[in-house]
Amino acid sequence: MRGQVILSHGSDAGPGATKVSALAALAESLGWQTQRPDYRADDALGHAGSVAPRLERLRGIVRAQPAPPVLVGSSMGAFVSGLASLELPVAGLFLLATPAEIPGFAEAFDMRDDVPALLVHGWRDELCPVDEIYAFAGRRQLPLLLLDDDHRLGGSVEAIAQHFRAFLGRLADAA
Repeated sequence: MRGQVILSHGSDAGPGATKVSALAALAESLGWQTQRPDYRADDALGHAGSVAPRLERLRGIVRAQPAPPVLVGSSMGAFVSGLASLELPVAGLFLLATPAEIPGFAEAFDMRDDVPALLVHGWRDELCPVDEIYAFAGRRQLPLLLLDDDHRLGGSVEAIAQHFRAFLGRLADAA
């Protein structure tokens, strides 16, 4: 076993969402264990209202791990994964379609920048403007993969999977 990957879905999805499922299957095929928390009950509280319960749920899962996990998140899942990394040790962050902020939630997106990370975003993201995550990545000098896709990144699953495979490979080689 390589380690644990925790994959957090977006707010209009579930643990069986296409990207999360594809990345979980890939990680498992490479010898990683995966968990996909179900945040749908939290999401019923609305975007701003779901952040705190999602974050608490994710913190509990991370704390239960024997070693720092890799956090993968899409949209709202990326937002809470980044925030969780500020408080708890993580082995890496692979974040998709990350919102710079959640309207009505007091904190802006943030994350640890001393762990391996890759931000993935669509040039045509209609919900989370690319300029905001581009500026965030630029200020931190973080790797950012920009794809010709929209918020769902549905046309880029294969490309994302290739980058995720390489990301996990680098983490395994460093361990």
